[in-house]
Amino acid sequence: MDSVALRVMRDERDIGRALNLFARAMDDRDWATMSEILAPEAEGDFGTGRLTGSSEIIDMIRGFLDSCGPTQHLLANIIIDVVDDVATSKAYIRDVHLNSAGDPSTRFYTLGDYHDTWRRDDDGRWRITERVKSNRAYVGPLEIFGN
Repeated sequence: MDSVALRVMRDERDIGRALNLFARAMDDRDWATMSEILAPEAEGDFGTGRLTGSSEIIDMIRGFLDSCGPTQHLLANIIIDVVDDVATSKAYIRDVHLNSAGDPSTRFYTLGDYHDTWRRDDDGRWRITERVKSNRAYVGPLEIFGN
């Protein structure tokens, strides 16, 4: 295997790992890890309007997750394309949110896609520069988030 192919495989692995770490960080409410994966100037749209800056993105996510109970963000069918120091990824997302009272009959979940753009930093780490969440469907009441 040539060195270019090996580097692309390593980059794909690193991006896939970062995708999974970000999903787990949401479930663990680990805002520091999310901040490490998002570029400071990252932009996003999660269906609530355009956001600019990692702090604004994390604050929006916190606004939902701090108001509900346990969550689980599951990723699947991940496709990653790397060209030099820029990459794109697509991943199915199914996220489940239980209410904070622990009543499993009240839950909210979405079926959707994450479309991410990544950039390799000077330190060699991949960071998300843009995340767009496209929701295909959702089930349950938005009141679970305290809205």
